[in-house]
Amino acid sequence: MSISDAFHIYDTTLRDGAQQEGLNLSVHDKLTIARHLDDLGVGFIEGGWPGANPKDTEFFALAKKELKLKNATFVAFGATRRPNVKAADDVLLGALRDSGAPAVTLVAKSYDRHVELALKTTLAENLEMIRDSVTHLRQEGQRVFLDAEHFFDGYRANRAYALEVVRVAAEAGADVIALCDTNGGMLPDEIADVVHDILGASSARLGIHCHNDTGCAVANSMAAVKAGVTHVQGTLNGYGERTGNADLVTIIANFELKKKKEVLPQNALREAFRISHAVAEVTNISPSPRQPYTGVSAFAHKAGLHASAIKVDPALYQHEDPESVGNDMRMLVSDMAGRASVELKSMELGVDLNGDRELIGRVVERVKEMEARGFTFEAADASFELLLREEATGKRPSFFTIDHWLTTTERGANNVILTKAEVTVTAQGKEITCSGVGNGPVNAFDTALRAGLNQLYPELSALELTDYKVRILEGRLGTGAVTRVLIETSDGKGEWNTVGVHENVIAASAMALEDALTFGLLRQGRKSE
Repeated sequence: MSISDAFHIYDTTLRDGAQQEGLNLSVHDKLTIARHLDDLGVGFIEGGWPGANPKDTEFFALAKKELKLKNATFVAFGATRRPNVKAADDVLLGALRDSGAPAVTLVAKSYDRHVELALKTTLAENLEMIRDSVTHLRQEGQRVFLDAEHFFDGYRANRAYALEVVRVAAEAGADVIALCDTNGGMLPDEIADVVHDILGASSARLGIHCHNDTGCAVANSMAAVKAGVTHVQGTLNGYGERTGNADLVTIIANFELKKKKEVLPQNALREAFRISHAVAEVTNISPSPRQPYTGVSAFAHKAGLHASAIKVDPALYQHEDPESVGNDMRMLVSDMAGRASVELKSMELGVDLNGDRELIGRVVERVKEMEARGFTFEAADASFELLLREEATGKRPSFFTIDHWLTTTERGANNVILTKAEVTVTAQGKEITCSGVGNGPVNAFDTALRAGLNQLYPELSALELTDYKVRILEGRLGTGAVTRVLIETSDGKGEWNTVGVHENVIAASAMALEDALTFGLLRQGRKSE
C-alpha cells in the first residue's frame, strides 16, 4: 500500500481550525490554505460542511473547478441522516453526495447521553442512522470515514454502546472510525488503554481526533498511534476552538524525525516552516514563536553556556537539525550572553570579528551595560548589527543625523485629532527641515523624516513600518518610567527589528526609527558616510 493508505495524515484546518475564536476564513482563504496543505503532502484535506452554510457551499462549488490537488484527497464533512428519515431523502446527505468530494467524513454520536439529549432519539435509531448513512454514501461511490463524536466520554459511560457504534459503522463500510476526544479531557495513558480495548474487541480500522484542553493533544495522538490507530486528525498550527486541536505540524515532525515513520512525500517536511507561517499569514493569526519545530524560537539560544557548547557541536543543545523542518538556528544576544554567543551571532549576521578576543569582550560588556539600561537585542537584530559594526570599525554606520524634532497633537473642530511633526536632519552635507502628519506622533515623525530623506535616498520609499511595540520598563514609576520601543520594518523582501530606550516615548521611537532607516539603507547597498 502507499503511505497515504497505510497511514493517514488527515487535516481538519478548514473546518475544525476555522472554529477558533478570531479566525475567519473567506472562500479565497480556504482555497489558498488547501493548496498549502497539499504542498505539505498531507493525505486528506477536510474542506468543510457543504450545504450547512453558504460559505462552505460556495467553497465546494469553486473547489470542483479550481482546486487541483497533487497529494491530498479532498473530503467533505457532514452528519449522519436525521432521525426517522431515509438517507436517500436527507438534504444534507444529498449535499455531501453532490459535493464532488471523493471522500466523506460523517460525524455520529457515540455517547448515549448525547444521543438521547442532543439528537432526541433512541440508541437503536442512532445506530440505524449510522448504518443507513454510511451504506448510502458507499453505494454512491464515495469513500466514507466516521468521526465517533465524544467517544471517550461515551466509552466511560456505556462501553457496550460505544463499541456498537464502531462495529455498526465498520460493517456498513466505513473505512476508518476516528475516536474523538471532543471535550479534550483525556490523558495519554487513558487514550492508549481505550484504543487497546477497542482494537481487541473490534476488527475496525481506527483513527484519533484530539483536542488540546489538557495540553496533551499531540501526546494523546502519539499514544493512540502507539496503541494501534493508523489515521491521525489534526489542524495546522493547532488551530481550533477553545485551546485548539492537535497540531499536525508537530505530530508529523515527531513521526518522521523521532519515530522514523515516513508519513509525507520525501523531503516535504523541509517545507513545514514555510507552510506553517504562510498559513498563519492567511489566517491573520500571529504564529506562536514557541511552537515546536516551526516557531521562530524553536531553535533559538540565549544562555552563554549553551552558546559555548553549540559552537563545538549544535546537537549538544538541539534535539533536531532545524533544517529538517525548514527552520534556522538563532543566537539571541542579551545580558546573559558570553563571548561564544556574540561570536556565533556575528557569524549569523555576516559580520566578521576575526576571532578578536578584545573586540568580542568589548561587545559583550557593551551589550550588558545597554541591557541594564533597558535595551534588548534578542528582539532587535538590526540594532545589534549596527552596534557590532560600530565596535568593529570604530564608527557607527550613518547616512544622516537628526538635529531637531518637534511633535504636536491637538484636538480640533468636530473632535478631530491632528498630529504633526517637524524634523531637521543633516544628510550628505545638507540640512533639511521637513514636516509630516500622522495618526499619532510616531507615525507623524516617521512621515516627516522620510519626506526629507527621500530626496536623497529614494529607496526609502520601499520601506514600511510593519509593527510597533511599547513597553514600560519600570512600572512603579507609571508615566515617568523608562520606555522601550521595538519597531519592525520591511522592504518587501525581508523584515528587521530595531530598539530605542528613553524616558520619553517619542525619543525612544526616534532612536528605533533612526536605526531602522539606517539598516534599511545598508540592505540597499548604500555606503555610509
